[in-house]
Amino acid sequence: MATLAAATSARTGIGPWVVPLLALAVFINYVDRGNLATAAPLIKGELALSSTQIGLLISAFFWTYTPGLVLSGWLADRFNAYHTLAAGLALWSVATLLSGFAGGFMALLVLRLVLGIGESAAFPCSSSLIARHVPSHRLGAANGLIIVGLSLGPAVGIFFGGLLMAELGWRGVFLLFGAVSLLWLVPWLAVTRRLSAAPAPAEGRGGPSFGAILRRPEIWGASLGHFSVNFGFYFIVSWMPLYLVQAQGYSLPQMATVGGLLYLLYAASSFLGGWASDRWIQAGGAPNRVRKTFFVATHALGAASLLACAVAPPAVAIACLFVTAMAFGAVGPHIFASSQTLAGPQAAGKWVGVQNGFANFAGILGPIATGVIVDRTGGFEGAFVLAAAMTLLGVVGWGLMIRKIEPVDWAET
Repeated sequence: MATLAAATSARTGIGPWVVPLLALAVFINYVDRGNLATAAPLIKGELALSSTQIGLLISAFFWTYTPGLVLSGWLADRFNAYHTLAAGLALWSVATLLSGFAGGFMALLVLRLVLGIGESAAFPCSSSLIARHVPSHRLGAANGLIIVGLSLGPAVGIFFGGLLMAELGWRGVFLLFGAVSLLWLVPWLAVTRRLSAAPAPAEGRGGPSFGAILRRPEIWGASLGHFSVNFGFYFIVSWMPLYLVQAQGYSLPQMATVGGLLYLLYAASSFLGGWASDRWIQAGGAPNRVRKTFFVATHALGAASLLACAVAPPAVAIACLFVTAMAFGAVGPHIFASSQTLAGPQAAGKWVGVQNGFANFAGILGPIATGVIVDRTGGFEGAFVLAAAMTLLGVVGWGLMIRKIEPVDWAET
């Protein structure tokens, strides 16, 4: 907790509550985006949808989320990250609430598109604020807390969502979660009122253009690495509920329990991964070596455990899913800490918007590919193999395409 307090204290210039509230926003972000996956077994039956249609609904979120990341990054760096995040959360909460009234495939599709626009504000805004105010040797803990929010969101969503759906139905859960999400605006606006009134730092207003960012080879390595993590992560987030129910024969409460445990392991691994990297750097480890060691080890472990899921018996496959979750959790803080280091405070919002935008093509392509594979083969084995191969690509991005993780000299660009 001392590390966490140091990462979020007043010495960062944003007070002790902003980073925890950013983590809470990301938590809400993932609760709301994961509702569809948790409800998929019920929605599929009630609305008579195919696995391919479920894949399209999951993918549709990313059709607007991906370009929205670039826009949100520009808004965060150029204008006001505090207000941009507040507006985004309000929009995605309303979209979640209205999904409870959807009468068919097209209505859900439109609301998933709106949800994607709103949720695109979370990571560019949080990265912009962290890069401006959190010291470099505390980036692991700060980003670890953000990834804890990312991982606990699906954990709470799948656990409580699954249990509540057994009582309230899927429509009631969408209504409840959407309404509760809006409550985050109260502490955020209260805590950031003074901070959001201040003008954006000069380096944010005069930072590098998108063209300058795209000319850097590091952005392409980071985007490929991030894409590979997202492919495996979104495979688990999007398809694990249906996999557990359809392939493993779990009930909704059983699915909720296993899924909740998986995300709790992801959360613990995220925080420990960020904390361990900070301690290593403070002990004299070169940040480049620390980050790259985590990248190579976690991508290799994640790919191996996903591949094992394709051939292992049911009980072992569940254990391999847990290992996969811990590998993805441990790498999470380093994705954003590396991006914030490379971009610097003058470009972190735009950089993360571009990187996350490219990375989230995994969310567009992956769910559709998985749905088609499951429909055509009648099982998930091929989908696990594909996810493992994509996860292994990250070693190329982080390990080979980025020569060194250090601040870019934008004056030379």
